[in-house]
Formats: sequence, structure tokens, C-alpha cells
Amino acid sequence: MDIVTAQEMYERDRVTVEAVGLEGKMLMENAGRAVTQDMLRHISPQHKIVILIGAGNNGGDGFVIARTLMNLNYDVEAWQVVPDGKITGDAKAHKEIFLASGHPLKMYSHSSEDLESSLCHADVCIDAMLGIGADGRLREPLADIVYLCNEQAILRLAVDVPTGVPADEGVEKFDAFHAHFTTIIEAPKLSAFLQHAKPFYGEWSVVEIGLPKEKLPNYSRRLWGVQDVKRTLPERDAHSHKGTHGKGLFVGGSLFMPGSVAMSARAALRSGAGLVAIATDEQAIPSISPYVQEATFVELKEGGQAVSGYDAVAVGMGLGRRPYCGKVVKQLMQGADGPLLIDADGLHLLKDSLDELKRRTAPTVLTPHPGEFAHLTGLTVPEVLQSPFAYSREFAERYGAYIVLKGPSTIITAPDGEQRVDRSGNAGLAKGGSGDVLSGILLSMIMQSNGLMDALSNGCVLHGYTAELLVEAGHSKVDLLASDVIEGLSRTFRTLSS
Repeated sequence: MDIVTAQEMYERDRVTVEAVGLEGKMLMENAGRAVTQDMLRHISPQHKIVILIGAGNNGGDGFVIARTLMNLNYDVEAWQVVPDGKITGDAKAHKEIFLASGHPLKMYSHSSEDLESSLCHADVCIDAMLGIGADGRLREPLADIVYLCNEQAILRLAVDVPTGVPADEGVEKFDAFHAHFTTIIEAPKLSAFLQHAKPFYGEWSVVEIGLPKEKLPNYSRRLWGVQDVKRTLPERDAHSHKGTHGKGLFVGGSLFMPGSVAMSARAALRSGAGLVAIATDEQAIPSISPYVQEATFVELKEGGQAVSGYDAVAVGMGLGRRPYCGKVVKQLMQGADGPLLIDADGLHLLKDSLDELKRRTAPTVLTPHPGEFAHLTGLTVPEVLQSPFAYSREFAERYGAYIVLKGPSTIITAPDGEQRVDRSGNAGLAKGGSGDVLSGILLSMIMQSNGLMDALSNGCVLHGYTAELLVEAGHSKVDLLASDVIEGLSRTFRTLSS
């Protein structure tokens, strides 16, 4: 599923109208009917519904939704909340169809008393006021109307993008309609994945309205989910052996932090890696070896590690930040001729070796959370959270690295700018060790997949989907541990293969 900016969505509409010949009025009819069908999951004929209709495409969709619901005998009050002069083009055509069908339309005046009374007696409010047209803070009367809606104890449904939420990233402050459910038209917009904007969407779903997929521009940005994993996850050949599935090296762990690298290694093995070695502090080996009996061990050396003979290397988990650890990371960047994954302490130490990162010819994968990415880039965490797509793409292209920017919506970015988003998982993953487990899964997928983007995308979904399955099976989001996710991978692989 593609993810688009506001301008890219406008461009898709334009291509559909000009290149294919589908009229805007027909697309608007398709959109309104598809949205209505989706919203019927949340409403019943017994509900009293208020639908708020603005200008532009969102308002035009609103007229179609109101007409469709009224034709189905739902109890609907349709309110036009902008002056007549702002209803133009296809939206005006659908207003005329609405009125010609004999349906009543209420007009919002400068006084909000009548609308407030309607909202007080309503069960459901449908927002079709603005859509992707938000530009800065809301002005009156929309600001007042949105405030009234949010104050009511009613079900709030939004069309495409809740009013006031910017479709794109980079906007820090805004006032917006706080939806319980949003029906997105054709493709989710960037803001559906931003930490400060996504709560306004509530739960969301996407409806298709007839845009010609083969004719649309490809913006190399898409949502990656379980069905994509099923389609691209490599199958295990009946005649394969342990070497077929990769020999990986994990460099990390220390006397006081042995668990991190232990979980990474065990997660890699549970994800199908053929052979795993751990380079760690010699004093940590007795703590690690009982937990990962299948792994072999290499002493962590101040002068760096011999990395020949490994298909992929991961460094950083529990490594520590002592001065010689930075030399270890730099030596790996110079010596690893295969994929190198850098996580945790490795990312902190990488800050002083970014030029070395740029010189690498083999793939490098960085797996930061927003705080670590802010440290690497010199940005603030709020800046990263406001524009994660732009900043991760800029960094990936500049340094030739793959970026897995972790969060409730994880953004995976390739050096050529391609981006994928994984939104699997739950709050149970907000625990120490979750990132270490993810790194282990990712390294395993890298060694078993032909394409690096598929490997990283699939690894992220496997991690999050496992947490979802474990909560469904009896764990709570409170008690779920990172080690539970490792052991839960067997359930995930069985589910995906069924």
C-alpha cells in the first residue's frame, strides 16, 4: 500500500482525470460511497448523525456521504460549515445533486448555538470539512466547530484526514478534529505515521475509489505488512544446510551487560540463522553461553575483530562506550566486506566515524530510535519526530546507509530513497531488550534474503507481529518481555506458513 503526501495525492487525482478519462465528479461519487460503506461498520440506523461539510474534495465527499446515508434511511443532519462561494467545481456539482434529491441542508452561521444543540443530541459526528487541505492553525469558524465536536461525548468519524491535521510532516503545532475512526481515501498520508499526529486519526482504514494503479506515479514509499511478508519471506529448501542460512557474528556484550548480545544472538537463531558467533568480553561468556547454547564465542579484542568468513555482522548491543569500543566499530566498518548492522552503543560511537560510513561499499544498516538518530544527526528529538521521513531519507542518501528508524511506526529507508513503513506491534514492546531482539531478527533476515529492503521490512514486521500474537494468546502488554518475543517467533512462523 502506497503512502503519499498531499501534493502526491493531488497528482494522482490529476493523472486519473487527464490520462484515463475518469471525471472528477465520478471519483468523488466513488469516494463518498466507499467511505460510507466503510463507516457503516461503526454506525446503526438508530444513531442520530451530524455530518459537517466544508469546501473542496473533502466537502464534496461529504455531500455524497450525506446523500447516501439519507437514501439508506439513516437519521442524518447535513451541515454546510463554509459560505456558498467556497463550494465550487465538483463539490458544487454534488451539492446540487444533494439538494435536487430533496434532502435538507443546514447552514452554519456565525453563531454556533444551533450546531452545538445538534451535536449535543447526536450520537455520531462525521467530519468532511477540510481533508488534506490543512495549512497551519485552523481559522474560524472551523476552529470553533472542531472544539465543539471534540467536547461532545459522541462517536467521531473523519473522512480521509481529520480536519486540522496536516497531511504532510514538518508541522509542530495544530488544532484538529479528534477522530475515533478515520476512513482514508486510496492511500494513507504521511501524518498517519507521525507520533504527534496519528492520535487524531484514531483507528484507520483505507478504501479504494478506482484510481488506475498502473498509470499512477511511483513515489517509492509504502506500507509493509503481514501479507507482504508472506509474499516475500524466503522458503526453506528441503536440501539446505546450516551454511545455507548464513553465518552471523554479533559483536557486543560486556561483564555488566551480557543480556543484550545474548538476546540478539538467540533471536537470530530463532529467526532461522544457520550459525551464530558472539564476540564479547571474555568475562561475560559464562553468563551468555547457557542462554545461547548454539552459539560459538570469540574474545572481544581491543584491536578489532577478524570478520572474514561471516555473511553479516552486527555490532553495538551491550558493547559499552569505553574508548576502545569506538575503535572496534571503526575497524568493523573498514574490515567487514558484507552487510554490517550497527545498533545501540554502536550508534553512539558511530557519531565520530560518519566519514568512514560514507566510504563503505558493502551495505550498512543503522537501527536507531529517535533519540539515537537525533544524536547522529545533531537534530533535536522533536525535530526528528516531526519529519522522520525527510530526515531519514536525507541521512540515508548522504551516507549510503540503510536506516531503520524505530518507533510505533518504524520507517525503513534505503540509500536510493525508497521507504517502507511497518506499524505492527504494541506497547508491550516498550521494554528494555526489544531493540536487541529486533537486531537479531534483522541480521538473520539479511543473511537469508536476496533483497536487503525486503529483509529489513520483513524483520520489523516479524518482530511486531510476534508481539501482537503473544498478546492475543494470553500475554498482556504489561508483562510481555523481550525474551518472550524470541520464544514467540516459532508461533509467528507457523502462522505465516499456514
